[in-house]
This record gives sequence, structure tokens and C-alpha cells, in this order.
Amino acid sequence: MSEIQALLKEMEQEAATTRKMLSRVPEDKYDWKPHPKSMTLGRLATHVAELPGWVTMTLNTSGLDFSKGGYSPVVVKNAAELMNYFETTLAEAKQRLAAATPEDLEGTWTLRDGDTVLVEQTKAEFIRTCYSQIVHHRAQLGVYLRLLDIPIPGSYGPSADEY
Repeated sequence: MSEIQALLKEMEQEAATTRKMLSRVPEDKYDWKPHPKSMTLGRLATHVAELPGWVTMTLNTSGLDFSKGGYSPVVVKNAAELMNYFETTLAEAKQRLAAATPEDLEGTWTLRDGDTVLVEQTKAEFIRTCYSQIVHHRAQLGVYLRLLDIPIPGSYGPSADEY
């Protein structure tokens, strides 16, 4: 299996779990957050939904500089918009990754904030970082849902709510 095929397979496996988690986000709690420094539930769920788009960005650019601005988070108003946004970013990422060549994965990708370099990796490595970010923020979302007493779907096996 090629590296691209492996990355596509992993993307689809993680997408199945992400769909389950996003489907549990209650629309009437989008403004809720567990702590003043935390994102709201709606913002966190939307961030999870947008992260497949980082794969597309990684393959199409040489980096992102937070100090240059230009990032405006999408605002979703309901579950249908949230799921549609996720499916759109996922479809674009899968299409772009499927069209990539091994050479495309070798280039360097840099995440920075002005002169401060936060991450500098090959594009293949940063795509894996994107996947890790999806898992990380999806886990945060699970904590939010648990605090709201919403049953958590299993990720890599059944959850305590599925026994």
C-alpha cells in the first residue's frame, strides 16, 4: 500500500468516528462552554468539522502564518450545516490527497506566527499532524458532551454508553 493510499484509508476511518461524534452535538447548546477559556461547543464542533480542510491546505500551500490573518472560522447554525461542512471539507481533502503524488508529500510545510515557527514538517508529516488534531479535538468534544450528559459514541471500540 502506498503512503497516499494509507493516508486515505486512515482519513476515512477517522471520518466515520468523527461523523458519529458530530451527530451528537445538540443545537441548543452551541453557545455552551465548560470554562471561560474554552471554545464554545459550536465553535469546537465546527473546528473538528473543518480540520479535514487542513489536509487540502497542506497540499496546496507551503505553510500558514497566523500573524498574517485571513482566517475566519465558519459559523454553523444547526446540525445539518455542521454535517454538511464536515462532509464538504472531507470530500475536498480526499479528492486532493487522491490526486497527490509522492513528491507532493515530500515538500516542507511550515506553521508559524510571524517569526516564531510552530511546526516545520514534510507535508506527509503535517497531514498526520492534521489527523492527530482531529483526534485531539474530537476527544475534547467528547468531554463536552459527557459534561452535558450526552451519550458518547465509541471511537476505537464501544464507549461506556454503548455497553
